[in-house]
Amino acid sequence: MSDKKLAGLWIDTQKAVVVKNHDAQNAFKFFLCSPVKAIIQHGNSSENAGNNAEQTNKVKFFKEVEHLLINSEEVLITGPGTIQEELKKHLHDTAQFKDLKITLETSQQMSDEQVLETVKTHFNA
Repeated sequence: MSDKKLAGLWIDTQKAVVVKNHDAQNAFKFFLCSPVKAIIQHGNSSENAGNNAEQTNKVKFFKEVEHLLINSEEVLITGPGTIQEELKKHLHDTAQFKDLKITLETSQQMSDEQVLETVKTHFNA
């Protein structure tokens, strides 16, 4: 197995399941991190307030995911819809992640174990 610090995640608008092979210092075997849950905004006074709250919550959600990817050298992002492209753009717009190698894939709902296996297979671990 490589000494590269690798990570992968399955993301939709509700949650992200992050798998990585490193903590702050070491690269070792892949493990699941606690899922990151998005804050879903309900009942706003106006459409504009709703959109602003939604964008703010999405940025907070991406920041939480980003925190789990610190020190990663390569990341696989998979999930339904376009959320993975939005996360990739967010990461590349962040100075710390602008040179991060990101691979995007599309997939339907997966269990945490399926995410773990998908990431391990992607990185030949």
